[in-house]
Amino acid sequence: MMLKLSHVSKTFNPGSVNEKKPLQDLSLEVADGDFITIIGANGAGKSTLFNAIAGTYIVDEGHIVLDGKDVTLTPEHKRARVIGRLFQDPMRGTAPGMTVEENLALAAGRGNWFLPVSRKDKALFRERVALLRMGLEDRMQQSVGLLSGGQRQALTLMMATLNPPKLLLLDEHTAALDPGTAEKVLELTKSIVEEHHLTCMMITHNMQSALDLGNRTLMLNRGRIVMDTSGEERSRLTVPDLLVKFKEAAGEELDNDRMLLI
Repeated sequence: MMLKLSHVSKTFNPGSVNEKKPLQDLSLEVADGDFITIIGANGAGKSTLFNAIAGTYIVDEGHIVLDGKDVTLTPEHKRARVIGRLFQDPMRGTAPGMTVEENLALAAGRGNWFLPVSRKDKALFRERVALLRMGLEDRMQQSVGLLSGGQRQALTLMMATLNPPKLLLLDEHTAALDPGTAEKVLELTKSIVEEHHLTCMMITHNMQSALDLGNRTLMLNRGRIVMDTSGEERSRLTVPDLLVKFKEAAGEELDNDRMLLI
């Protein structure tokens, strides 16, 4: 078991008029090699779940075990050694004032302000970046801040997996990209996850992507998992089926237009 959450809860502003409970007694087991897509309306607790796993927030109740180790109280920077994460904003995850090559060197753990990048590493980085098929192999000395959003997000994905993490968290990492670029980055995501046999969790508002990618789909509502589907049952699902399941599980209509994207 790569990840296990047991009865995890998180409350913000407890006892006040602004009290929110984005995670409520949530339990989840993620097997080694699982690629889980996660859907749910805004405020369902999806990003808070990732923040709890990554250590951005320490949970109020429950336990989190990652690769056999209890990390419930482990600080975020220590968990980051084994957890890779991409965000919706392409500006996050890279150092914009540094070159493509320097960013990759830092991600690979070879960044040293006093030593140049070795010829061997230069060749390795160029070879890896060429796999992105975005022409970045010819822009290794260019500042990352000059790249497009899609190029930066693809580079961030490459950086997060240069040293394959135990767990990869993708928080709507294509939401800020145009449809064509988003599709390209999703294909790249699928390729890298398969190549490194990564355990991956991906939040998406695109229901079709939620069904097309990975081997398992979760639906969150009000801090709880209201649907967990995989295998043959999942393979038969369509976007309209998901909308019906949401209504059945949550007892309400899904009124978030972004969730209807197909």
